[in-house]
Amino acid sequence: MFQVSETVRLLIIGQAPGTRVHETGIPFNDASGERLRGWMGIGRDVFYDAARIAIMPMGFCYPGRLPKGGDAPPRPECAPLWHEKFLALMPRVELILLVGGYAQRRYLGKGSMTGHVRAQRGGRFLALPHPSWRTTAWERKNPWFGAEILPRLRAEVARLTAE
Repeated sequence: MFQVSETVRLLIIGQAPGTRVHETGIPFNDASGERLRGWMGIGRDVFYDAARIAIMPMGFCYPGRLPKGGDAPPRPECAPLWHEKFLALMPRVELILLVGGYAQRRYLGKGSMTGHVRAQRGGRFLALPHPSWRTTAWERKNPWFGAEILPRLRAEVARLTAE
């Protein structure tokens, strides 16, 4: 449920495989993936081209469901054990998309997801909210995301995935 290549310049670090991804074995193969690809301005062909985009989760296995619904959080031992090893295999990465709070806390430290997304400073990381259906209300409350962050995201994705 990840894809890694030494040629990639763009890496997506997401949460952990959800139910549908677990069933299909394809990362972001669900509605959240459709939304993420829409934010990025690309189709499935570019998104799943392992020579152009790497995908690495915070948790490498399906964490199961919570008793009251929804997916459980990623297992905490996965990222410390595997991320540095996988990052070493991708020496050309210029931009890392930190999708959701788990990835943002690991790489940017404590703080709110909204704070991390809003405080884009350029550089190696670009923080994004998790692209689930729950983000629809968040996007309405934070119109700066569509006006300021998405144009930068699309420009960077186009630059880094050009053949």
